[in-house]
Amino acid sequence: MKPYTAERLVAISRYRNYFPTLPEDVRRDVYSRIEALILEEKRYCDQGNYSHMAQILTSIALYEVLQARGRTEAEAYRIVSEEMWIFLDPSPMQRLARRRFFLPLMKRLVPFGFKKGSGFGWRYTWHRDDPKREFHFECNACIYAEILGRRGLLKLGAMCCHADIINYGNLPYTDFIRTQTLCQGGDLCDFRFVRHDTDAGDGWTRSRSI
Repeated sequence: MKPYTAERLVAISRYRNYFPTLPEDVRRDVYSRIEALILEEKRYCDQGNYSHMAQILTSIALYEVLQARGRTEAEAYRIVSEEMWIFLDPSPMQRLARRRFFLPLMKRLVPFGFKKGSGFGWRYTWHRDDPKREFHFECNACIYAEILGRRGLLKLGAMCCHADIINYGNLPYTDFIRTQTLCQGGDLCDFRFVRHDTDAGDGWTRSRSI
């Protein structure tokens, strides 16, 4: 199994470009907090959750350390959320969505990818009888909601949910529909992709997902 160390988690997190810009003493405090969080959340620290825990633990540590170093809660949240979102690059997915095989490919790869990239604490419902132009599934248990909810930090979970809007919310020919998430008070996270013959603005209206 990949070793769980603060340095390795930061290095694969969405904060890996931002982290080197911090003063050395702040970086040291973040590493120290992550190491403590690894011990506190060790039941989730398995191979499948490696990438997820990098995001969760690094965001918690940054959020807490920035406040300990004098930032207000609002400032800390703004920095942590904006630095996560600015790291994302939806353009590869947007290019792929222009191809006709995009939705059939999603139906095959997403369940496989989630199985490989999800460890202890996740539960999904997959639907094998979707119409040709639709693909939907639900996340019924999520470690972001579990870990962050227990710590009173669900707003960091909602921040991570918004990453899906950035990645999927403006796909060509494809409507991404999500009405609820566990981190935003829902009973589950519902994901639905609907394929159209034309791009948005020409025969269909893009959904306002959360």
